[in-house]
Amino acid sequence: MAKQVHKAEKAYKNLEFLTSPDARVIRLISEFLEPARRFRHEGIRDTIVFFGSARILPRAKAVQHLKEVSKKSRGGHRRRSKAQNDLEGAKIDLEMSRYYEDAVKLSGLLTKWSKGLRQKNRFVMTSGGGPGIMEAANKGAKLAKGRSVGLNISLPFEQSSNPYIPDELNFDFHYFFMRKLWFVYLSKAMVVFPGGFGTFDEAFEVLTLLQTRKIKKKMTVVLYGKEYWQKTINFESLIRLKMISPDDLKIFHFADTPKEAFEYIVCELRKNYPNETSEEAKSSVAV
Repeated sequence: MAKQVHKAEKAYKNLEFLTSPDARVIRLISEFLEPARRFRHEGIRDTIVFFGSARILPRAKAVQHLKEVSKKSRGGHRRRSKAQNDLEGAKIDLEMSRYYEDAVKLSGLLTKWSKGLRQKNRFVMTSGGGPGIMEAANKGAKLAKGRSVGLNISLPFEQSSNPYIPDELNFDFHYFFMRKLWFVYLSKAMVVFPGGFGTFDEAFEVLTLLQTRKIKKKMTVVLYGKEYWQKTINFESLIRLKMISPDDLKIFHFADTPKEAFEYIVCELRKNYPNETSEEAKSSVAV
């Protein structure tokens, strides 16, 4: 009887090893090389990134939520305090929902413009892949019959991908810093809508990289919603206290409407990247 030979498992097929702390470097490299390969295969050379809160609702959902909360607010005295808080929160949700609708429109305008360029797959809309402003960016691109990218991340409170991202451009990261790398690596412009800790983290890391000239390429940054940003961050106080210089405010531009943001971004991209932004004859975008 022939002796049975036991073959050892190859290291790169050993799942227990690959998911262990010892193989962390391999996992890190994978989150760089696998997206790089996929972007190359799909012909994605540069992007326009949308940052913003995952909590901002579409207007239709915000309106429906306000109606439901308004009915509940007519309850008994013992529940009145909570009901009033819920009602106030629903009104704020409706007020903030305009940013979702603006992100959809802006993404659509930029997608139509990029589709009219001679070079294809340029300035592709990109988001963090989740709900809220991220969903709005991907939705706007899809409504404009364009593709978009979703750079999602696994979180303790599960953040699933929104339904507007094509499968071939839907990514799921484990490491925040690798996800951030891909936001910046391909981006030629960024639009930062209102958001919380995550949005501030992403926006100020990019502003810091531009301020310190670690980003060498020309990058256009728009802070969308001037009132929101000036209420949450006192830029003038930072200058007065000499924490930043007046010139640092030139790193970004405020915009309050999709038309204003669109025109500024396209103007800057044409100036900074004239070869990449040459348009097909008869192409135009109504704003």
